Amino acid sequence: MRIPPVRISQEKDPFVSAGVRQCLEKNIIYEDNQLLVINKPAGMAVHGGSGLSLGVIEVLRKTRPDLPYLELVHRLDKETSGCLLLAKKRSVLRAIQALLAARAIQKTYWALLMHPWKGKKKIQVDAALAKNVLKSGERMVMVSHEGKLSQTEFKLLENFLSACWVEAYPKTGRTHQIRVHSAYLGHPIVGDQKYGEDVSIVGFEREKLRLHLHARAIQFTLNDKCYFFQADLDERFTQTLAQLRLRSKKPNG
Repeated sequence: MRIPPVRISQEKDPFVSAGVRQCLEKNIIYEDNQLLVINKPAGMAVHGGSGLSLGVIEVLRKTRPDLPYLELVHRLDKETSGCLLLAKKRSVLRAIQALLAARAIQKTYWALLMHPWKGKKKIQVDAALAKNVLKSGERMVMVSHEGKLSQTEFKLLENFLSACWVEAYPKTGRTHQIRVHSAYLGHPIVGDQKYGEDVSIVGFEREKLRLHLHARAIQFTLNDKCYFFQADLDERFTQTLAQLRLRSKKPNG
């Protein structure tokens, strides 16, 4: 489970362009006096750091100066798109993070994987994960019997000649869990620069592909109210699926 730290102090806000501001505003899925939910674009970090001057949280704080409190409830990798929750109250942040810790929140991801799917259409991966630092200094997550319990359920949505589209339900919330479990199955995510394969097998240029992992939906109950949020795929992911469908069609006759 990856829970972002609560902000203690805030440095001077960096400049936010009109384009970035509009991009996030048009991707707001839901907003009330407690929550803000966005369909995070692929390629945008959730927060600044590691050479990045700003991320989603910094942009929203800059463009919503009237909000006295705004914090990330959870994180998504920079290249992952989809549902991202932000809390407008500290009490809401703590309540939802308690649900995350208790595994009382259901997350659904869509992923495009390398190679066609074979066997049962629905399986569960139980493979413990451990964080490692390579000699190069790169941080990697690996399957290891010394790691932490990690479970992901996969369900086939559509098969193609050289890839497959699946739905993934992480039962635990480890770093890079779906990415590593997919690779462990022999089906790394298309466009994964860290755990993936040569996408020329699928017929695309590696440097032009985004990570095809999307946080499709999130569901939980808070204060006796059921919340369900769903994020649509972006144009690039949708186009990749369309191209794969076209290539998978059998010629007539």
